[in-house]
Amino acid sequence: MPTYAYACKECGHGFEARQSFDDPALTTCPECGGPLRKVFNSIGVTFKGAGFYRTDSRSSGTSSSSSSGSSSSGSSSSDA
Repeated sequence: MPTYAYACKECGHGFEARQSFDDPALTTCPECGGPLRKVFNSIGVTFKGAGFYRTDSRSSGTSSSSSSGSSSSGSSSSDA
């Protein structure tokens, strides 16, 4: 269940409420009875770790290039 932040337009009281997506938005302040507004913050999802960016898959390509680097070192031995 998501958590929504609310702030009162009159008294400034701020609080959070856990609500279902289907629940209607809260409209009255529990402190003074004034009108509420939803407070929108930055996104609550953060992707961390490998595998979320296109360049992350290239790090495995870098290790394959190191194996090709070893084969290039083999080709350099054929030059000698």
